[in-house]
Amino acid sequence: MQKITPFLWFDGKAEEAVNFYVSIFKNSKIVRLTRCGDAGPGPKGSVMSATFQLDGQEFFALNGGPQFSFTPAISFFVNCETQEEVDELWEKLSAGGQKERCGWLRDKYGLSWQIIPSILGKLLQDKDAGKASRVMTAMLQMDKIDINRLQEAYAGN
Repeated sequence: MQKITPFLWFDGKAEEAVNFYVSIFKNSKIVRLTRCGDAGPGPKGSVMSATFQLDGQEFFALNGGPQFSFTPAISFFVNCETQEEVDELWEKLSAGGQKERCGWLRDKYGLSWQIIPSILGKLLQDKDAGKASRVMTAMLQMDKIDINRLQEAYAGN
């Protein structure tokens, strides 16, 4: 059991969102759905909460109502090893949502994600400040992060 579990508050769309996320990430599954009974708090049979895993990471979703919504102040950072992985996650997670700058997007439920190739951190930490600066400048001009463009900036092209 992991010590810290992200807890996501939805307004009636927890089951739909959980199914969406599980369909996108490999090594993912719904662990448990808890449905409302006769006593509520929602309509009988509707999902009250869900425990699910995305790529082995456990999450909890609650249909808590309209009182709270997601903001970009909290996001999920996804390390990607290849451009193909960046492209796939970017397109699937942003469908019906909003694509933003520097690898950020908001999905159709309002949850913010950062789809970032792992090489970006390595390039930004280069001891050569000029190379790192060129990579940062290139990244700041992108919505979806493009590994080839990062590497070209690094090389000075």
